[in-house]
Amino acid sequence: MSQLHDCAQRYGSVSRALHWSMAVLLAWQFVTVIVHVLLEDSALDKFAWGTHKATGLLLMVLVVIRLCWALYSRNRRPASVSTLARLGHLTLYGLLFVIPFIALLRQYGSGREFVAFGMTIMPGFSDPKIDWMIAPASLLHGNLGWLLLLLVIGHVAMALIHRRQGGEDVLARMIGR
Repeated sequence: MSQLHDCAQRYGSVSRALHWSMAVLLAWQFVTVIVHVLLEDSALDKFAWGTHKATGLLLMVLVVIRLCWALYSRNRRPASVSTLARLGHLTLYGLLFVIPFIALLRQYGSGREFVAFGMTIMPGFSDPKIDWMIAPASLLHGNLGWLLLLLVIGHVAMALIHRRQGGEDVLARMIGR
């Protein structure tokens, strides 16, 4: 039987569902970017890139839900294995929020409509563009995305290293064993 809440030994089903669904969506985000870079203007690019903004919005919503759940569960969660691990997780959370946030800022500042999942998230406008809203994402969105990819690779690598070295099996805590 699956436990809903976190405990000192492992994460509960809510934390695990949020973690793994975000992992899948984030993997898809990187696929869309790689396809866009390598196969620009192809049919695959048009399909994949067409999902990038909506998936980013969904990731941002999930990270807010995940942060709220983590705060709610903070006294029950497994302890961090080190200060470095805690800082790494905080950096991941921060980037998972900031990257889509600045993209939304750019979207609004551009005056272009944003429709995701059949809902108008932002109506467009015909006034001049708002440069101060566009500039941060133009400067940082892609670079922070690549930094996030490196941190995710490091996150996975460290979970596997902890598992193999016989110390605390942090992966088992997130798998649910």
